[in-house]
Amino acid sequence: MRFYELQRDPSPLYTGNLNAAHKWALPGVEPCPVCDLQPEGGTMVQYPCVDLSGLPLEDQEKLLDAWPVPREEFIRRRELVRPLAPPYTVLESGAAFGPLQGSGLGYFGQLVMQNPWSLCMRREALEQLQSTGIRGLTGCPTQVRFRTRHAPDLRDIQLESHGRFHPECLPPPNPPCPTCGVAMGHSVPEPYVLDATSLPEHVDIFRLADASTIIIANERLVDAVRRLELDGVVFKELEVR
Repeated sequence: MRFYELQRDPSPLYTGNLNAAHKWALPGVEPCPVCDLQPEGGTMVQYPCVDLSGLPLEDQEKLLDAWPVPREEFIRRRELVRPLAPPYTVLESGAAFGPLQGSGLGYFGQLVMQNPWSLCMRREALEQLQSTGIRGLTGCPTQVRFRTRHAPDLRDIQLESHGRFHPECLPPPNPPCPTCGVAMGHSVPEPYVLDATSLPEHVDIFRLADASTIIIANERLVDAVRRLELDGVVFKELEVR
């Protein structure tokens, strides 16, 4: 099975821009006084289908503020979200929840990547891919206002996190901080190689667990996109060992 990284099509045709964000998010954590690292990690994962509107307003308001909080307060807020989220949810600092809200302008393709870690699709494109049996595509309506006559009906795609870098492409790990136990991570290797044993077989598209800014699809999805002539993204084939 071949795997590909999704990237926004750089063609000047795609002028679409989303000035939008998800409604709720887990806050940052005050850094360790010794190593200055954040004890609860950090992520760019997005779960637009996770609805936190059933929480008390006081708790919802605390999930609107991303300002770093003490570790104990972060854990309290994280546990507010946990019962309302799927089991696969990554509950680290920066995880975003709820509908994408804001405004949009310009021309959008059938598949839309505002940045490398987010994916939207026009409703009809999502339905076409789902009808071909593509797995792992959960789309949620956005709350984005468009200043255009033919506004796209976008669905925000919620993805599971899977997959690791192959150990051979990684530098030696850094030692953990003796105070908080956190070790400084590494930037994404260039080029990077995926560990074949860590790649999922039950979904055709996913967010890379080792780098939440990367979205990966297998050849089943890529073939379907090309066959249906869906536009807006390009695919970079990856090495797998």
